[in-house]
Amino acid sequence: MFPTSHARIFPFQDKNTNFHSLKANRFFSYTHCIALHDLFLLCVNSKLLNCNTLFLASKFNPMAQFTPSGKSDDRMTEGCDETSGLVVCFGELLIDFVPTVGGVSLAEAPAFKKAPGGAPANVAVGISRLGGSSAFIGKVGADEFGYMLADILKQNNVDTSGMRYDSIARTALAFVTLKADGEREFLFFRNPSADMLLRESELDHNLIEKAKIFHYGSISLIDEPIKSAHLAALRIARDSDCILSYDPNLRLALWPSAEAARDGIMSIWDLADVIKVSEDEVTFLTGGDDPYDDNVVLNKLFHPNLKLLIVTEGSEGCRYYTKDFKGKVGGVKVKPVDTTGAGDAFVSGILYKIASDPSIFKDEKRLQEALYFANVCGAITVTDRGAIPALPTKEAVMQFNAK
Repeated sequence: MFPTSHARIFPFQDKNTNFHSLKANRFFSYTHCIALHDLFLLCVNSKLLNCNTLFLASKFNPMAQFTPSGKSDDRMTEGCDETSGLVVCFGELLIDFVPTVGGVSLAEAPAFKKAPGGAPANVAVGISRLGGSSAFIGKVGADEFGYMLADILKQNNVDTSGMRYDSIARTALAFVTLKADGEREFLFFRNPSADMLLRESELDHNLIEKAKIFHYGSISLIDEPIKSAHLAALRIARDSDCILSYDPNLRLALWPSAEAARDGIMSIWDLADVIKVSEDEVTFLTGGDDPYDDNVVLNKLFHPNLKLLIVTEGSEGCRYYTKDFKGKVGGVKVKPVDTTGAGDAFVSGILYKIASDPSIFKDEKRLQEALYFANVCGAITVTDRGAIPALPTKEAVMQFNAK
């Protein structure tokens, strides 16, 4: 034992919106004028696009496209694996706005493409795209974006019975870009957004109790009432003998301070059975230590309850640590277009494998194969823009491996 330290085209499901008449005009688009205190949606002709507006360069059905890599953005035609256990994902679901060109700052971006996002929701869709069984628990606004997001999850065979809708707060928005220097830049609009307002009383206990794996992040630990709902959901999952999966998904801009982020993330660290962190998150959580030093990882981050700790290294692959063995699985080289959602695709891949075969924690060879599968999932995702639209099907992963 290692030492430890302690394609259905989406309708707006709104009786006042005649969506089908809108989609008849293929050039129809939304332009959003954004103020810090609110978001106003204006329907305009795309000719009004200029430097002071945001042209959402996407069609109404973001799932009905195929990419050169073989990824299908349409609803999966494959059924769920009969042997795959249910993975319930808890947390945020939002709209990502991604620049239509790469290597620019948010201020320099000429236009943005809208894409559904939010790490836990990305993972739920990723698992379903691979043929697994998944559900999402979270809250969106009772607005057009919220209904759109719910419909996209349904299109991807994700159980949405645990979703709730807020009649006052808006669905969250996030602008994200990868600048020329490789740094990711985020700008969030959640003051508050609906995802922050899920209450413990709104939890679907039965859905959590049915899960083989309960997956979550740390963003839902920042604010109330979602924090209390998160902790309550963890108790239900733990009492139901679920495998607890944790991807902190550090977003410092959302926390009051770096210290608050570190304390918040670590406050539930010892509950998890499976943890995935990036090399940058290792450095942050250990106070600046070398993320490539196995002793740092084992002594500061591995805990007695862990079945599997994974440290991802981007295109270089990942390292894995269990109570019985440790090692590294090499990465997959591709030409990246947008790294948004790559980590979520990786998590989808490994949880899909664990849900199908929990015994891989004890078999190093099968674990290595599962981690390579997850690496391929992440690699394929970076070859297209956006998170959910870029997540691969199992067929796409198999085709990639066959090359």
